Amino acid sequence: MNLLSRNNVTVTGNPAAARTIIFINGLGTDQSSWNQITPAFAGDYRLVCFDNTGSLPSTQPYFLEHQLRYLNIKGYAADLLEICTALELDGARTTLVGHSMGGMAGLLASVERPAQFERIVLIGASPRYANTDGYSGGFSVDDINSVYKAVRLNYTEWSLGLAAAAMGNPDRPMLAARFAESIARIPPELMLTILCSLLQTDQRDELAKVRVPALLVQSQEDFFVPLAVAEYMHANIPGSRLTLIDAKGHLPHISDPDKVVEAIKGFVGGA
Repeated sequence: MNLLSRNNVTVTGNPAAARTIIFINGLGTDQSSWNQITPAFAGDYRLVCFDNTGSLPSTQPYFLEHQLRYLNIKGYAADLLEICTALELDGARTTLVGHSMGGMAGLLASVERPAQFERIVLIGASPRYANTDGYSGGFSVDDINSVYKAVRLNYTEWSLGLAAAAMGNPDRPMLAARFAESIARIPPELMLTILCSLLQTDQRDELAKVRVPALLVQSQEDFFVPLAVAEYMHANIPGSRLTLIDAKGHLPHISDPDKVVEAIKGFVGGA
């Protein structure tokens, strides 16, 4: 399968622009999750969006054939770098904007190939979800085991609960409902592999290796990524910037897109 077709890569924005922004989505969403963000940058940038392998039915056969690749977030980072190469972005002025799992994939990609990105923006990203000595990731081992059990017992109920907790904003229930629909496109057996890639890995040692300017965008209330995690990343990524936005939920690029756009623009500026 052609690489760009495998991940449904789309290129929009200004084709003559000298700068590029590439977006990578998190668990349970596809590239449409950026629809409220990309218009703000379409005039000045070439924009690249794609679907993570496994996030849509069209990408799931490849995922199932290469599941070992995706037992670690490094598999998604490898996909990202392959897409950059296919689009001949090597050495280009490229900003990476990644949400959650996508943000960590982008961080790992920047460590693997520092010259690939001019800067990275990480929205609600976490290097480790499990608590351990001296580190509070937000979840105990029992919490994580309960997630796996819930996925196996009643996937529909689990996806609805995950969507509500992740999205927050209970006064806007349609946001959670749409997110639950997006999650439901991923079969439970495939979801378990994706969850393992998130919940069983520890990327904290990679933070100090980041060599490009990094912006951490953090909601004031995020059920899945506590502020302490964002502060930990800020303290361990050299020269990083942490912006706490007035938003609630783990997906502020969907629930409060204007605030995310403002944070990104404040970072990329006129560079």
